[in-house]
Amino acid sequence: MKVIIAALFLLLCSTNLVQAQSGEEEVVKKEKTEENLPIFDPHIPQLYNKYLINVADIEVETALGSLPRLPRYVEGKYSNGVKGPKVRVLWPAPKDNNEVLQAGTYVVTGKVVGTDLQPKAKVMVKANKELSTPDRKLEVFELNQVVLEADTDGQPTKFMENRDKFINTLAQTNPDSFLYMFRNAFGQEQPEGAKPLGVWDSQETKLRGHATGHYLTAIAQAYAGTGYDKELQTNFADKMDYMVEVLYGLSQMSGRPANTGGEYEADPAAVPLGPGKSTYDSDLSENGIRTDYWNWGEGFISAYPPDQFIMLEKGATYGTQPTQIWAPYYTLHKILAGLMDVYEVSGNEKALNIAKGMGDWVYARLSQLPTDTLISMWNTYIAGEFGGMNEAMARLDRITNEPRYLKVAQLFDNIKMFFGDAEHSHGLAKNVDTFRGLHANQHIPQVMGALEIYRDSKLPEYYQVANNFWYKAKNDYAYSIGGVAGARSPTNAECFIGQPATLYKNGFSSGGQNETCATYNMLKLTKNLFLFDQRTELMDYYERGLYNHILASVAEESPANTYHVPLRPGAVKQFENADMSGFTCCNGTAMESSTKLQNSIYFKSQDNSALYVNLFVPSTLKWTEKSIIVKQNTAFPKVDNTQLTIQGKGKFDLHIRVPQWATKGCFIKINGKEEKVNAIPGTYLTLNRKWKDGDVIDIEMPFEFHLNPVMDQQNIASLFYGPILLAAQESEPRNDWRKVILDVEDIGKSIQGDPEKLQFTIDGVLFKPFYEIYGRHSVYLDVSLE
Repeated sequence: MKVIIAALFLLLCSTNLVQAQSGEEEVVKKEKTEENLPIFDPHIPQLYNKYLINVADIEVETALGSLPRLPRYVEGKYSNGVKGPKVRVLWPAPKDNNEVLQAGTYVVTGKVVGTDLQPKAKVMVKANKELSTPDRKLEVFELNQVVLEADTDGQPTKFMENRDKFINTLAQTNPDSFLYMFRNAFGQEQPEGAKPLGVWDSQETKLRGHATGHYLTAIAQAYAGTGYDKELQTNFADKMDYMVEVLYGLSQMSGRPANTGGEYEADPAAVPLGPGKSTYDSDLSENGIRTDYWNWGEGFISAYPPDQFIMLEKGATYGTQPTQIWAPYYTLHKILAGLMDVYEVSGNEKALNIAKGMGDWVYARLSQLPTDTLISMWNTYIAGEFGGMNEAMARLDRITNEPRYLKVAQLFDNIKMFFGDAEHSHGLAKNVDTFRGLHANQHIPQVMGALEIYRDSKLPEYYQVANNFWYKAKNDYAYSIGGVAGARSPTNAECFIGQPATLYKNGFSSGGQNETCATYNMLKLTKNLFLFDQRTELMDYYERGLYNHILASVAEESPANTYHVPLRPGAVKQFENADMSGFTCCNGTAMESSTKLQNSIYFKSQDNSALYVNLFVPSTLKWTEKSIIVKQNTAFPKVDNTQLTIQGKGKFDLHIRVPQWATKGCFIKINGKEEKVNAIPGTYLTLNRKWKDGDVIDIEMPFEFHLNPVMDQQNIASLFYGPILLAAQESEPRNDWRKVILDVEDIGKSIQGDPEKLQFTIDGVLFKPFYEIYGRHSVYLDVSLE
């Protein structure tokens, strides 16, 4: 019965068994499409475009071979004295770089939805222009250096509430549940009372073991972040030690004889068929699973035998049959990342040794495969999903200073998406959108791995892959909560839409959208990019995704969380896994997200000469390298101000984010005296001085209401107050978007309410922060401006 339930859950929640041609954009449609969203006349201008009379032409330069980065928002001129925002321009999205293979000039014509305006972009292709890539300038603070605090009213924040739901439940978990399928794979006895996990970690589920990797990361982060409670911290220390001890013991059995003088196969590239088997298979049933660990090659560790890895090399596809597989390298990435997380917070050498052993096992197999086979593997839908294996191997190279692991990382290059083909002729490295229509969470971690490879190799094309992907994903695929997947075309809610910037035409899947683990990975990529390039738009996006998706994905009374976040009219979130007994991918990343909520509030320069304040969250920073403590005291976002108090003394630059939404200004006082600063929305302002013990910096950023329209249907928009998405509370399902009429000169005139409670009304309907809504909601509205 459990197997049947797991299989049904797989069918309904994961991927709807949508099969794809290897490396092709076309998918076989298995999910019923509901075309019940209102259709609007494309020739009628909506929202501010009703008043638009002109859009400026632009000029851009690009390097030979690389498509230009065209700004998605361009200055416009409005009639009747209307002060509208910059205008969203929809530019063509080529599938190759043929237009820029010769030096010279050409013109790109864009369009503005609902109008006849056609702004032009003059593109100058420069033969001698080089695309520079940055060095890593910043470092993160360790989790034990930043502590979340109560707000100015002494109340726990949403950050603390979500953290405590996960920390307290994690503390009660039994590690033997997360080790159950590992012992099962190696044919070992289970400890008395041990019970297996369910859902994707049940006996016959081919992804079993993935939750164990998430668990290792979560307890490592929980250990690092619970210095405020020594009993909790000891709990997680014991869990880490126990997990590593068992996994290490199993890894040492692989590829070694079970009995003195017994047969064995130590070579990972020579793993034989299982006993009594005529082929490699993925049968994990009690009677069908192979447990001959002595034949698996030295270093192997997984919750299932090595067959799925071998079957992928031979062309196996995703599915439930014994001849099919489910993303073996995805599972392995979670395990390796968790082991390295444990090593880095505890120094447990056995955790590192397990990771090295499996890294060697992978290299032994993949290094023998031709490039064409690797391209085919990594472009096979779901089966070839490898999570962030490239990131994990590059990280292992950095930890161990053993270059072979960087070579392993590059064997995971998704050559087709990154570079277009084996000759590296285009792809994301040349700013070509090669990910449209693809499975979002299969590919975001791969891009994150490209950035990690760049960090160690300094090869600029890897940085361009990550940087170009982020810009396109954020600007052409993102919903208002920060999520980037939810296609109605292709018919798979976990895919990017099939054509960039067509969210209304091709997005808003009836099956839900915005897979929470995809946003988890987008935020991780965003944070890592910011360490190289301190563009404010990166942390603006991070704030949006953190508050309006990650915080909003957790249930009111437990750590149950969302898989997909539905955004159609009158939708409702579904929460799962309150007791941490059965995991999907999003349940796993939720454990990680909610045990590291403090990780991006502050960054420091590598030479400890500068501090970046990125997020406005009540917290205490212990900058041990400078003997400085910074306390941030605020009730943000229920107030529009925050206060920083310096304990200790020393000279350093203080960089404070001025968000893009802070259009009413940013005002600074130091020790009560107003400072004259150039606070431009979408930048970091810098305070340079020798700080004294007790210095107080007050920061005020007045909130205002603003709209976030869908790029290809401007009247369908979300309402924000400062950084916070406000959703309408609904009493029943809807087939149409909730209609609202707002004042064109100041939309706030049409809205009543209490900013300190973040509760507002429009036409008698209550609007609250999306992270506080647990019933039916409307995130998008049909907005008219008058």
